[in-house]
Amino acid sequence: MYLFLFLSWIIFNANVTVEIIVLGLVFSTVIFLFMCKFMDYSVKKEIHIYKKMWIILQFFGVLIWEILKANYSTCQLILTNRYEIEPVIVKFRTGLKSRLGRFLLANSITLTPGTITVELNEDCYTVHCLDKSYAEGIGEGKITELLERLEEGL
Repeated sequence: MYLFLFLSWIIFNANVTVEIIVLGLVFSTVIFLFMCKFMDYSVKKEIHIYKKMWIILQFFGVLIWEILKANYSTCQLILTNRYEIEPVIVKFRTGLKSRLGRFLLANSITLTPGTITVELNEDCYTVHCLDKSYAEGIGEGKITELLERLEEGL
């Protein structure tokens, strides 16, 4: 984080002089120490995040792919002459333990066209699906698996 703060300072200043480098080091140090003292930041947590970076990248890749698939499916559902759309509300539970994991899953579902997370109580999700075919396998699959892998070691 310290390196990120310092590089941000250099980039935002657009030119590099001795004064800018010294001020950047001072301000980066002050902000870094503030984060450690008041924002529960630690270098151990940052190292842990870097170790999980591959899983985080996979999560966002799978999420984007699922959004694209759902966009296609929803457009197909709307543009065809099929008027028997059967909306359904589904309740399910997952093995996610952290609030962040549950939050990410709920928002991933909401970002996917055709589904909205209506309610999240502890580990019980209530999801509205535009069609009953969208409810198949909801709460299971690659996104939930990746979130469970991210929770390991927290």
